[in-house]
Amino acid sequence: MSDVTLPPELVEAARRVVDANRAAGRRIAVAESCTGGLVSAALTEIPGSSDVLEAGFITYSNSAKQQLLGVSGDVLDTFGAVSIAVAWSMAQGALLKSEADVAVAITGVAGPGGGSEKKPVGTVVFARAERGGDPADVVADKRQFGDLGRGGVRLQAALCALELLLPDAAPDAP
Repeated sequence: MSDVTLPPELVEAARRVVDANRAAGRRIAVAESCTGGLVSAALTEIPGSSDVLEAGFITYSNSAKQQLLGVSGDVLDTFGAVSIAVAWSMAQGALLKSEADVAVAITGVAGPGGGSEKKPVGTVVFARAERGGDPADVVADKRQFGDLGRGGVRLQAALCALELLLPDAAPDAP
């Protein structure tokens, strides 16, 4: 029996992130909501990930986003938990609460419930922040994965978050 319990494509993406960030001398942090630690689990599946992974925050509830990452209640009330503003605040908070060089945040609606007309099931928002980076250069993206099932949405969200952790994920990338 293999000791890998995660999907192979997720483990391979995590391996690329660990290898590339190790080569770049970068430490990373992850702030996860709808993925519930899946990105951190994938990263720690890779031997030597401790060279790269600084911190992982699972902030599923709004109060956890506020308490652990310093996301403003006003931002949550104004834009909602599944928004670029909240994802950006989560990424910034992960940098402030760690010694990481780069942080990625993920927040979304994995389903089967919780969706709305404006934010249907499968809506996931990502943001990446870099220590010392210009806030105007924030990388943020909103994806509509559709109703792939809870596991499918979480997997696709984790894969996108890992791509954002690659050193060559330029600020002007789509």
